[in-house]
Amino acid sequence: MLSPKLIEYLFAAASIQRWNDYPRMVELVELDKQAHKFIIAYFMANIEEDVDKVHLIEAGIFEFLRRVVVTDIRPDVFRKALQKKEKEINEWVLSKLSDSLSDIEDGEFLKRFEKYLKDSNMYKKERFILKAASYLSTKWEFSIVYQTSQFLSGIERVKEAVEEEIEDYYELVSVRKISLNKKISKIIDLSGRLRFQKRWAQTPRVPETSVLGHMLIVALLGYFYSLKVGACDKRVENNFYCALFHDLPEALTRDIISPVKYSVSGLDDIISEYEVKVMEDEIFPYIPNKFLKEFQYLLGLYDGKKNEFLDKIQDEGKIKIVQNIENYNENRDCAIDGIALKNCDRLSAFIEATLSISHGVKSKELVQGKEHILKSLKEKSQNGVVNFYDLAKEIENFVEG
Repeated sequence: MLSPKLIEYLFAAASIQRWNDYPRMVELVELDKQAHKFIIAYFMANIEEDVDKVHLIEAGIFEFLRRVVVTDIRPDVFRKALQKKEKEINEWVLSKLSDSLSDIEDGEFLKRFEKYLKDSNMYKKERFILKAASYLSTKWEFSIVYQTSQFLSGIERVKEAVEEEIEDYYELVSVRKISLNKKISKIIDLSGRLRFQKRWAQTPRVPETSVLGHMLIVALLGYFYSLKVGACDKRVENNFYCALFHDLPEALTRDIISPVKYSVSGLDDIISEYEVKVMEDEIFPYIPNKFLKEFQYLLGLYDGKKNEFLDKIQDEGKIKIVQNIENYNENRDCAIDGIALKNCDRLSAFIEATLSISHGVKSKELVQGKEHILKSLKEKSQNGVVNFYDLAKEIENFVEG
């Protein structure tokens, strides 16, 4: 599906500090910024016309991969460097990533990545939306930085520059709506708050990852899984966004760790019902009717409960739970590989624990959690094209080796 080395690159973004030359009340890292950008881009794409969401996802992944390689250049300096040395920077990025990407889609993914870096007209509208989404997520971050930096000389110039940049994207209806603090901006703000909630909150861990960053990692795993099984475009899109939003209600309910959630009989159902209620009260009123049903489908609403990890399709507008999801690989099926996405969720948690243990920061909770997840992957993931248990063991050997 993807190499352990590539997974290491993805998780490296959790250690890339942002705004680290300013005092910050919370840690701001690249992984969270990228996750927020993808979320904002989704809402923008649904407001705009004629946006190819698969191209949007892929362009976002290409940009993310380039950014995690170029880790030590400040974003504003990076933009200026690209203006004068884009070819050389892109060649260096490809040299770092080509081995990790060469096996994906028998090399086709790498070819598209190379073309994207060389041809600025590839995915042109999607690029522009991503640039706007990146700006909006940066502006959201700066509102945090500004609170603790007002005593610094020059901070007002930075504030002015950040606020002026929005004019570059005013041609987009979505940017105008978000900047005017319309309803959709409330969901963008709610999503951003997930960076304040840390995964495995009961134990020290390195690198720390937030719920927001975890959501993106699961979405990326879901995307590469979709490529591996030859999913159609709509299935690729649904799998990515279902994973990207799977923990969104936790912005309102907080993260409840799995041992607690599943150890008490009936507690999971109560939590699910409560999640539906808070979504109906605090999320859905702010989603435009134009794509509300699609958004509810991605969040896993089914039969009055939230369960995003079911294999399902849409048949004449009705949601159906299905067996053998691979038989529903036409865009009209609107399929979601919920069971596979659950394994992507487990795999992400396994990697979080494994990386921390390899860094020498471990606890009884991390060790036991890792063993429990590995057991679940062994029991529930050996059918189909991708064996998540084997992938987990491969990652473990790579990290520990």
